[in-house]
Amino acid sequence: MSDGGTTGTRTLRVGAAQLGPIARDESRPAVVRRLIALLDEAADRGVELVAYPELALTTFFPRWYTDDLSGHDHYYERSMPGPDTQPLFDAARQRGIGFSLGYAELTDDGHRFNTTILVERDGSTVARFRKVHIPGHDGDEPWRPFQHLERRYFEESNDGFGVWRAFGGLVGMATCNDRRWPETYREMGLQGVELILIGYNTPIHYAPDPGQNPLQGFHNHLCMQAGAYQNGTWVVGVAKGGTEEGVESLAQSAIIAPSGQIAAQALTTGDELVVADCDLDWCRHYKETLFDFARYRRPEVYRRITAQKGVIEPC
Repeated sequence: MSDGGTTGTRTLRVGAAQLGPIARDESRPAVVRRLIALLDEAADRGVELVAYPELALTTFFPRWYTDDLSGHDHYYERSMPGPDTQPLFDAARQRGIGFSLGYAELTDDGHRFNTTILVERDGSTVARFRKVHIPGHDGDEPWRPFQHLERRYFEESNDGFGVWRAFGGLVGMATCNDRRWPETYREMGLQGVELILIGYNTPIHYAPDPGQNPLQGFHNHLCMQAGAYQNGTWVVGVAKGGTEEGVESLAQSAIIAPSGQIAAQALTTGDELVVADCDLDWCRHYKETLFDFARYRRPEVYRRITAQKGVIEPC
Protein backbone atom coordinates (compact mmCIF):
# COMPACT_ATOMS: atom_id res chain seq x y z
CA MET A 1 0.00 0.00 0.00
CA SER A 2 1.29 3.47 -0.80
CA ASP A 3 0.08 7.06 -0.78
CA GLY A 4 0.54 7.50 -4.51
CA GLY A 5 4.22 8.46 -4.32
CA THR A 6 7.26 6.36 -4.98
CA THR A 7 7.92 3.34 -2.81
CA GLY A 8 10.47 4.01 -0.10
CA THR A 9 13.75 2.19 0.18
CA ARG A 10 12.89 0.90 3.66
CA THR A 11 9.97 -1.42 3.02
CA LEU A 12 9.45 -4.06 5.69
CA ARG A 13 7.06 -6.95 5.12
CA VAL A 14 5.18 -7.41 8.40
CA GLY A 15 2.80 -10.15 9.49
CA ALA A 16 0.15 -9.95 12.21
CA ALA A 17 -0.18 -13.52 13.50
CA GLN A 18 -3.69 -13.57 14.92
CA LEU A 19 -4.59 -16.47 17.19
CA GLY A 20 -7.90 -18.12 17.81
CA PRO A 21 -8.88 -19.29 21.30
CA ILE A 22 -6.44 -21.09 23.58
CA ALA A 23 -8.17 -23.58 25.84
CA ARG A 24 -7.52 -23.59 29.58
CA ASP A 25 -5.98 -27.07 29.37
CA GLU A 26 -4.02 -26.51 26.13
CA SER A 27 -0.34 -27.18 26.75
CA ARG A 28 2.48 -24.72 26.05
CA PRO A 29 4.08 -27.05 23.48
CA ALA A 30 0.76 -27.29 21.60
CA VAL A 31 0.41 -23.50 21.53
CA VAL A 32 4.03 -23.07 20.42
CA ARG A 33 3.36 -25.44 17.53
CA ARG A 34 0.55 -23.12 16.44
CA LEU A 35 2.91 -20.15 16.68
CA ILE A 36 5.54 -21.93 14.60
CA ALA A 37 2.95 -22.84 11.95
CA LEU A 38 2.09 -19.16 11.56
CA LEU A 39 5.77 -18.24 11.57
CA ASP A 40 6.51 -20.78 8.81
CA GLU A 41 3.66 -19.39 6.72
CA ALA A 42 5.02 -15.90 7.30
CA ALA A 43 8.52 -16.88 6.26
CA ASP A 44 7.16 -18.58 3.13
CA ARG A 45 5.43 -15.31 2.24
CA GLY A 46 8.57 -13.24 2.69
CA VAL A 47 7.62 -11.69 6.03
CA GLU A 48 10.56 -10.28 8.00
CA LEU A 49 8.75 -9.50 11.26
CA VAL A 50 5.74 -11.32 12.70
CA ALA A 51 3.74 -9.95 15.64
CA TYR A 52 1.88 -12.28 18.00
CA PRO A 53 -0.90 -11.26 20.43
CA GLU A 54 -0.89 -10.37 24.10
CA LEU A 55 -0.61 -13.45 26.37
CA ALA A 56 -0.04 -15.58 23.30
CA LEU A 57 1.08 -18.71 25.19
CA THR A 58 -1.93 -19.32 27.43
CA THR A 59 -5.62 -18.83 27.85
CA PHE A 60 -6.60 -15.42 29.27
CA PHE A 61 -6.27 -16.54 32.88
CA PRO A 62 -7.20 -13.21 34.61
CA ARG A 63 -10.84 -14.12 33.98
CA TRP A 64 -10.66 -16.48 36.98
CA TYR A 65 -10.16 -15.49 40.63
CA THR A 66 -7.82 -17.41 42.95
CA ASP A 67 -7.70 -16.80 46.71
CA ASP A 68 -3.92 -16.94 46.66
CA LEU A 69 -2.25 -14.46 44.31
CA SER A 70 0.15 -17.21 43.26
CA GLY A 71 -2.73 -19.45 42.19
CA HIS A 72 -2.11 -18.69 38.52
CA ASP A 73 1.69 -18.76 38.61
CA HIS A 74 1.80 -21.78 36.30
CA TYR A 75 0.63 -19.47 33.50
CA TYR A 76 3.72 -17.25 33.83
CA GLU A 77 7.12 -17.52 32.14
CA ARG A 78 10.16 -17.36 34.42
CA SER A 79 12.59 -17.06 31.52
CA MET A 80 12.31 -16.14 27.87
CA PRO A 81 13.08 -18.23 26.04
CA GLY A 82 12.30 -21.15 28.32
CA PRO A 83 12.15 -24.87 27.63
CA ASP A 84 8.70 -24.67 26.00
CA THR A 85 9.34 -21.54 23.94
CA GLN A 86 12.88 -22.35 22.77
CA PRO A 87 11.54 -24.14 19.65
CA LEU A 88 9.89 -20.91 18.51
CA PHE A 89 13.15 -18.99 18.90
CA ASP A 90 15.02 -21.76 17.07
CA ALA A 91 12.53 -21.83 14.19
CA ALA A 92 12.62 -18.04 13.82
CA ARG A 93 16.39 -17.92 13.75
CA GLN A 94 16.53 -20.76 11.20
CA ARG A 95 14.05 -18.97 8.94
CA GLY A 96 15.68 -15.56 9.45
CA ILE A 97 12.48 -13.93 10.69
CA GLY A 98 11.95 -11.70 13.72
CA PHE A 99 8.94 -11.60 16.02
CA SER A 100 7.21 -9.97 18.95
CA LEU A 101 5.51 -12.20 21.53
CA GLY A 102 3.22 -11.35 24.42
CA TYR A 103 3.38 -13.43 27.61
CA ALA A 104 2.94 -13.34 31.38
CA GLU A 105 6.30 -12.67 33.06
CA LEU A 106 7.20 -13.68 36.62
CA THR A 107 10.52 -12.14 37.61
CA ASP A 108 13.10 -13.70 39.92
CA ASP A 109 12.12 -11.25 42.67
CA GLY A 110 8.42 -12.04 42.40
CA HIS A 111 7.04 -9.29 40.18
CA ARG A 112 4.31 -10.10 37.64
CA PHE A 113 4.14 -8.21 34.36
CA ASN A 114 2.18 -8.44 31.13
CA THR A 115 5.20 -8.44 28.84
CA THR A 116 6.08 -8.41 25.14
CA ILE A 117 9.50 -9.35 23.82
CA LEU A 118 10.94 -8.18 20.50
CA VAL A 119 13.39 -10.50 18.75
CA GLU A 120 15.45 -9.62 15.67
CA ARG A 121 15.92 -11.77 12.58
CA ASP A 122 19.23 -13.12 13.90
CA GLY A 123 17.59 -14.33 17.11
CA SER A 124 18.91 -11.52 19.31
CA THR A 125 16.60 -9.92 21.84
CA VAL A 126 15.99 -6.26 21.03
CA ALA A 127 13.82 -5.26 23.99
CA ARG A 128 11.08 -6.16 26.43
CA PHE A 129 8.01 -4.02 26.95
CA ARG A 130 5.84 -4.28 30.08
CA LYS A 131 2.22 -3.14 29.89
CA VAL A 132 1.63 0.32 31.35
CA HIS A 133 -2.18 0.78 31.46
CA ILE A 134 -3.64 -2.19 33.37
CA PRO A 135 -7.44 -2.40 33.02
CA GLY A 136 -10.07 -4.34 34.93
CA HIS A 137 -10.31 -4.87 38.69
CA ASP A 138 -8.29 -6.49 41.48
CA GLY A 139 -10.95 -7.90 43.82
CA ASP A 140 -13.33 -10.84 43.47
CA GLU A 141 -16.49 -9.71 41.65
CA PRO A 142 -18.47 -12.93 41.14
CA TRP A 143 -21.54 -11.06 39.86
CA ARG A 144 -19.83 -10.61 36.50
CA PRO A 145 -20.47 -13.17 33.73
CA PHE A 146 -16.67 -13.49 33.75
CA GLN A 147 -14.02 -11.52 35.57
CA HIS A 148 -11.25 -9.28 34.28
CA LEU A 149 -8.68 -9.46 37.06
CA GLU A 150 -5.67 -8.00 35.29
CA ARG A 151 -5.11 -5.55 38.14
CA ARG A 152 -4.80 -8.50 40.52
CA TYR A 153 -2.39 -10.59 38.48
CA PHE A 154 -0.26 -7.90 36.80
CA GLU A 155 1.59 -4.82 38.00
CA GLU A 156 1.60 -1.49 36.20
CA SER A 157 4.96 -0.94 34.57
CA ASN A 158 6.86 2.28 35.18
CA ASP A 159 9.27 1.64 32.31
CA GLY A 160 7.27 3.79 29.90
CA PHE A 161 7.15 3.49 26.13
CA GLY A 162 10.53 2.86 24.55
CA VAL A 163 11.51 2.94 20.89
CA TRP A 164 14.34 0.82 19.52
CA ARG A 165 16.38 0.72 16.33
CA ALA A 166 15.50 -2.63 14.75
CA PHE A 167 14.34 -4.09 11.43
CA GLY A 168 15.78 -1.11 9.57
CA GLY A 169 13.58 1.39 11.40
CA LEU A 170 12.37 2.69 14.74
CA VAL A 171 10.11 0.19 16.49
CA GLY A 172 7.95 0.51 19.60
CA MET A 173 5.53 -1.74 21.46
CA ALA A 174 2.33 -1.47 23.47
CA THR A 175 -0.17 -3.95 24.86
CA CYS A 176 -3.97 -4.09 24.63
CA ASN A 177 -5.40 -1.31 26.85
CA ASP A 178 -2.32 0.82 26.14
CA ARG A 179 -3.71 1.28 22.62
CA ARG A 180 -6.70 3.25 23.93
CA TRP A 181 -4.56 6.06 25.41
CA PRO A 182 -3.27 8.80 23.08
CA GLU A 183 -0.26 9.33 25.34
CA THR A 184 0.97 5.86 24.35
CA TYR A 185 1.45 6.84 20.73
CA ARG A 186 2.66 10.38 21.40
CA GLU A 187 5.39 9.16 23.80
CA MET A 188 6.70 6.98 20.99
CA GLY A 189 5.98 9.59 18.34
CA LEU A 190 8.30 11.99 20.15
CA GLN A 191 11.04 9.38 19.68
CA GLY A 192 10.39 9.18 15.94
CA VAL A 193 8.66 5.78 15.99
CA GLU A 194 7.86 4.27 12.60
CA LEU A 195 6.25 0.97 13.59
CA ILE A 196 4.27 0.11 16.73
CA LEU A 197 3.42 -3.51 17.56
CA ILE A 198 0.32 -4.00 19.73
CA GLY A 199 -1.04 -7.35 20.91
CA TYR A 200 -4.48 -7.55 22.51
CA ASN A 201 -7.07 -9.85 24.15
CA THR A 202 -10.35 -7.89 24.18
CA PRO A 203 -13.61 -9.47 25.38
CA ILE A 204 -16.59 -8.15 23.48
CA HIS A 205 -18.74 -8.04 26.62
CA TYR A 206 -17.80 -5.09 28.86
CA ALA A 207 -19.49 -5.59 32.22
CA PRO A 208 -19.24 -2.00 33.56
CA ASP A 209 -21.11 -0.64 30.52
CA PRO A 210 -22.61 -3.27 28.14
CA GLY A 211 -23.79 -0.43 25.94
CA GLN A 212 -20.25 -0.27 24.58
CA ASN A 213 -20.35 -3.90 23.39
CA PRO A 214 -21.57 -3.16 19.83
CA LEU A 215 -18.81 -0.56 19.46
CA GLN A 216 -15.83 -2.74 20.44
CA GLY A 217 -14.65 -3.29 16.87
CA PHE A 218 -15.12 0.38 15.97
CA HIS A 219 -13.26 1.60 19.06
CA ASN A 220 -10.46 -0.92 18.48
CA HIS A 221 -9.65 0.42 15.05
CA LEU A 222 -10.48 4.03 15.92
CA CYS A 223 -7.77 4.39 18.57
CA MET A 224 -5.08 2.63 16.53
CA GLN A 225 -5.90 4.53 13.34
CA ALA A 226 -5.84 7.85 15.20
CA GLY A 227 -2.53 6.97 16.86
CA ALA A 228 -1.00 6.00 13.53
CA TYR A 229 -2.12 9.17 11.74
CA GLN A 230 -1.36 11.66 14.52
CA ASN A 231 2.17 10.32 14.91
CA GLY A 232 3.01 9.35 11.35
CA THR A 233 3.64 5.69 12.12
CA TRP A 234 2.61 2.20 11.11
CA VAL A 235 0.60 0.34 13.75
CA VAL A 236 0.15 -3.43 13.88
CA GLY A 237 -2.74 -4.57 16.08
CA VAL A 238 -2.92 -8.33 16.55
CA ALA A 239 -5.62 -10.19 18.48
CA LYS A 240 -6.35 -13.42 20.21
CA GLY A 241 -9.97 -13.68 19.11
CA GLY A 242 -12.87 -16.08 18.98
CA THR A 243 -14.75 -17.72 21.84
CA GLU A 244 -12.29 -18.81 24.52
CA GLU A 245 -13.61 -20.70 27.53
CA GLY A 246 -17.07 -19.30 26.83
CA VAL A 247 -15.91 -15.69 26.43
CA GLU A 248 -16.23 -14.09 23.00
CA SER A 249 -13.23 -11.92 22.16
CA LEU A 250 -12.63 -9.42 19.40
CA ALA A 251 -10.50 -10.40 16.43
CA GLN A 252 -10.14 -7.85 13.58
CA SER A 253 -6.33 -7.80 13.63
CA ALA A 254 -5.12 -5.01 11.37
CA ILE A 255 -2.04 -3.36 9.93
CA ILE A 256 -2.55 0.41 9.78
CA ALA A 257 -0.61 2.89 7.66
CA PRO A 258 0.74 6.30 8.75
CA SER A 259 -2.24 7.82 6.92
CA GLY A 260 -4.56 6.07 9.37
CA GLN A 261 -5.84 3.76 6.64
CA ILE A 262 -6.14 0.03 7.23
CA ALA A 263 -3.69 -1.66 4.88
CA ALA A 264 -4.69 -5.24 5.77
CA GLN A 265 -7.17 -6.87 8.14
CA ALA A 266 -8.04 -10.35 9.39
CA LEU A 267 -11.11 -12.01 7.90
CA THR A 268 -11.60 -14.70 10.55
CA THR A 269 -11.59 -15.06 14.34
CA GLY A 270 -9.07 -17.92 14.35
CA ASP A 271 -5.39 -18.48 13.62
CA GLU A 272 -4.70 -16.25 10.63
CA LEU A 273 -1.74 -14.40 9.18
CA VAL A 274 -2.31 -10.83 7.96
CA VAL A 275 0.49 -9.39 5.80
CA ALA A 276 1.36 -5.92 4.52
CA ASP A 277 4.42 -4.24 3.05
CA CYS A 278 5.17 -1.33 5.38
CA ASP A 279 7.02 1.51 3.70
CA LEU A 280 8.79 3.10 6.66
CA ASP A 281 9.80 6.10 4.56
CA TRP A 282 6.10 6.93 4.16
CA CYS A 283 6.12 8.03 7.82
CA ARG A 284 7.99 11.19 6.81
CA HIS A 285 5.00 12.38 4.77
CA TYR A 286 3.23 13.03 8.07
CA LYS A 287 6.15 13.65 10.43
CA GLU A 288 7.50 16.45 8.24
CA THR A 289 4.19 18.13 7.33
CA LEU A 290 0.98 18.09 9.41
CA PHE A 291 2.68 16.56 12.43
CA ASP A 292 6.02 18.33 12.33
CA PHE A 293 6.40 18.31 16.11
CA ALA A 294 9.38 20.66 16.22
CA ARG A 295 7.46 23.32 14.33
CA TYR A 296 3.92 22.98 15.65
CA ARG A 297 3.83 21.39 19.10
CA ARG A 298 3.11 23.65 22.13
CA PRO A 299 4.23 21.66 25.19
CA GLU A 300 4.01 24.75 27.38
CA VAL A 301 0.20 24.61 27.10
CA TYR A 302 -0.10 20.85 27.64
CA ARG A 303 0.99 20.84 31.29
CA ARG A 304 -2.12 19.14 32.63
CA ILE A 305 -1.30 16.03 30.64
CA THR A 306 1.60 15.09 32.91
CA ALA A 307 0.86 17.15 36.03
CA GLN A 308 -2.71 15.96 36.62
CA LYS A 309 -4.18 12.45 36.84
CA GLY A 310 -7.95 12.72 37.37
CA VAL A 311 -10.45 15.26 36.08
CA ILE A 312 -10.59 18.68 37.81
CA GLU A 313 -13.59 20.63 36.60
CA PRO A 314 -13.52 24.45 36.48
CA CYS A 315 -15.23 26.30 39.32
